[in-house]
Amino acid sequence: MFKKILIANRGEIACRVIKTARKMGIKTVAVYSDADRNALHVSMADEAYHIGPPPANQSYIVIDKIMEAIKATGAEAVHPGYGFLSENAKFAEALSAAGVAFIGPPVGAIEKMGDKITSKKIAQDAKVSTVPGHMGLIEDAEEAVKISQKIGYPVMIKASAGGGGKGMRIAWDDEGAREGFQSSKNEAANSFGDDRIFIEKFVTQPRHIEIQVLCDTHGNGIYLGERECSIQRRQQKVIEEAPSPFLDEATRKAMGEQSVALAKAVDYASAGTVEFIVDGDRNFYFLEMNTRLQVEHPVTELITGVDLVEQMIRVAYGEKLKIAQKDVTLTGWAMESRLYAEDPYRGFLPSIGRLTAYRPPAEVAAGPLVANGKWQGDAPEGKHAVRNDTGVYDGGEISMYYDPMIAKLCTWAPSRAEAIEEMRVALDSFEVEGIGHNIPFLSAVYDHEKFTTGNMTTAFIEEEFPDGFDGVELPDATLDRIAAATVAMYRVCEIRRTQISGRMGNHERKIGEDWVVTIPGRSLEAHVDADKQGATVTINGTAMRVESDWTPGQPLAKLMVDGEPLVLKIGHISAGFRVRYRGADLPVRVRTPRQAELATLMPEKLPPDTSKLLLCPMPGLIVKIDVEVGDEVQDGQVLCTVEAMKMENNLRAEKRSIVTKINAVAGDNLAVDDVIMEFE
Repeated sequence: MFKKILIANRGEIACRVIKTARKMGIKTVAVYSDADRNALHVSMADEAYHIGPPPANQSYIVIDKIMEAIKATGAEAVHPGYGFLSENAKFAEALSAAGVAFIGPPVGAIEKMGDKITSKKIAQDAKVSTVPGHMGLIEDAEEAVKISQKIGYPVMIKASAGGGGKGMRIAWDDEGAREGFQSSKNEAANSFGDDRIFIEKFVTQPRHIEIQVLCDTHGNGIYLGERECSIQRRQQKVIEEAPSPFLDEATRKAMGEQSVALAKAVDYASAGTVEFIVDGDRNFYFLEMNTRLQVEHPVTELITGVDLVEQMIRVAYGEKLKIAQKDVTLTGWAMESRLYAEDPYRGFLPSIGRLTAYRPPAEVAAGPLVANGKWQGDAPEGKHAVRNDTGVYDGGEISMYYDPMIAKLCTWAPSRAEAIEEMRVALDSFEVEGIGHNIPFLSAVYDHEKFTTGNMTTAFIEEEFPDGFDGVELPDATLDRIAAATVAMYRVCEIRRTQISGRMGNHERKIGEDWVVTIPGRSLEAHVDADKQGATVTINGTAMRVESDWTPGQPLAKLMVDGEPLVLKIGHISAGFRVRYRGADLPVRVRTPRQAELATLMPEKLPPDTSKLLLCPMPGLIVKIDVEVGDEVQDGQVLCTVEAMKMENNLRAEKRSIVTKINAVAGDNLAVDDVIMEFE
């Protein structure tokens, strides 16, 4: 077996590979840019090698710099993770020429299947059903429009070397095709160093389902079930699960066998993924083959017990697969939530900065296990698993130079409903502060009826959140439980306050029993009967028992309300708490009846008027200014383009107006709320 491998990547996937290598007794080498000098993967590896400035095109995707690191450290093999150089045939060739093993597929398979245009032609030749599209390269925006018109709108504009939602746009008309072509081309060049673009028909009401394949160099190949990846935003996956709630066994078998046949047609060896679009009648169409480890591989590992990274390493070393297709059984259900450094309340725009708090829920190991190719038994009924693949830590920095994903939170349980509930509790318990993040949005999805019933398509987010995300309205019964919990907690705070102030007498007599709880839109009368074990809180005539060991200052409150668990994220505000729960962000005020009466007389503070300003919605780089001073702009017109975390964002006019001042030029780095331009 290899003695030392280098991971040509960063973040959570580098940490993930290091964990398996450590388990196998293999030493690891991390590479890092200036921005990642203090990154988690650097501290986890046995060695670390500096490869250049923060931009990926000056460090992580520069083949010569990775080769230099290999030579300097004596690594025998390289795992590329995903993204960056993972599907770069020239990189694989360079490794081969240097006598270094590539922990991935052969160069020929990368060239044939890693390129989306070539892979679709091969699939067609193999009589695999494919989505209609234009397979040739496209020179300019006008040619893109003509091709789109011929295929018929809507169309998907995609980077040939793309992945992870980069370089992908949906166009519904000619203008969208022009704009999407240029944005896709720019993103593809910046992310992959390859700006080739192709166009295919965008199938409405689809489901995105992919098959995990695993092949060795001895002609053996298997499939390890499927993953449902239909919950996407801007073609970027947000939630994945395995298995799919939509497939039946016959469709699963057909998709799996077709995927293995396609892999064998290109002499594939290693882990790979064949992606399909599936319609409502379970007809499936080949989209592409990803010749690398997928971001969402943990859910497959959780239901099969197969460590895919370990298998990739063993295949690269020349070993035969010890797992046959008959050994593969799908046990239980797994969910994966991608935690992104993006603010759902600001249109999901990227968010960077210091993680002032990063405390994920405790990991729990359970689920099926395969060892030496043989099943070691299923997980006992009622057990569950929590897994968090991450590349950050409490106090670390989220950089503007890389992907916004900071962690992948996974849960496993015997059934889908149980796995969803485990995920809800895990998200409730996940503390992230200092940056915007999408935990509230993830919580909202897991509570949505379409998701819980499995009745979703890739249009789920677009259809259910057409105006973006501005929080969740919780049911009255849930708000009553929160009110009861916060009254009990506020009483604890008041007791602490009286003790600290020096009034050490019978402080319980000083703490009132009657309160008014104000939650946005509701004002509730509360009465508290406390004892040593907790408190009975009566909200508008309904009594609820509240028990907890929460103490003032703790940001996470784990309570039992009428025997049912309730986990709240807590922040201090005047006369109450900021409470975050299941996608809702609530200011909860707890006052005496007299204080509540006086509070109704207080004037409301109005926010400042920014209607005549274009503010930078995220830290980022101004790529282009599309207007000039004196221009009359129309509602929806593109004003400028801001790039952050490898994604281009077009900022548009919200109404008709005239530009009176422009405060930025292309190349400027701006902070959140910096004024880009002003209007009449």
